[in-house]
Amino acid sequence: MSLENDSMSIGRMIALRLRGLSDLARLVSGTMTMGHPTYIVHFTERGKHVYGVFIVFRDYYKQYGIPMFYYAVTDKELPGDYILFRSDEGGEYVEPYKGVKPGWVAIPVVHLREKPTLIGDLEVE
Repeated sequence: MSLENDSMSIGRMIALRLRGLSDLARLVSGTMTMGHPTYIVHFTERGKHVYGVFIVFRDYYKQYGIPMFYYAVTDKELPGDYILFRSDEGGEYVEPYKGVKPGWVAIPVVHLREKPTLIGDLEVE
């Protein structure tokens, strides 16, 4: 489906780059612990690895919602298909992993073949 055609125009998402993977894991684990099933997508962009989550900022003024893509960039692909997150009195812990561990929030990573067209240009440098 094209982003532009005669009957409908689909805008691009607002992309917000986070400081790092820990911020992304904190954001996603927060939504998961409130009962919202969430996953992280992964794709490459100009030789970098992008990990992100699609979120709709609902009821923004007169809009039904604004689609947003929060993302972090790494130089190398993370091992495994999960990002584990845990927080306690000692701090926050983020760990890429092949599966799940008791006591951790396990965030699934879905590997995409290419960047979705809806995202548009990203800052990856």
